[in-house]
Amino acid sequence: MRELIETIVKPLVDFPEDLSVDVVEETNSVTYKLSVNKSDIGKVIGKQGRVAKAIRTVVYAAAATRQDDSKKVYVDIVD
Repeated sequence: MRELIETIVKPLVDFPEDLSVDVVEETNSVTYKLSVNKSDIGKVIGKQGRVAKAIRTVVYAAAATRQDDSKKVYVDIVD
């Protein structure tokens, strides 16, 4: 999942070297915390959150196709 998020976000940002995805695993969920350069936050979120929603939709769909893990997946964009 981390590679999928990086693949989606890298072309969107001006500073791909500042992109990081941290994974926080809990008993019933996995949270991917996406961090980008301050100047790229708007590009990742998009107008009215459309880009962020699209990223979450793709990640949730990819997680749903995995049969080996029944944990809920979340994507958070942190500043």
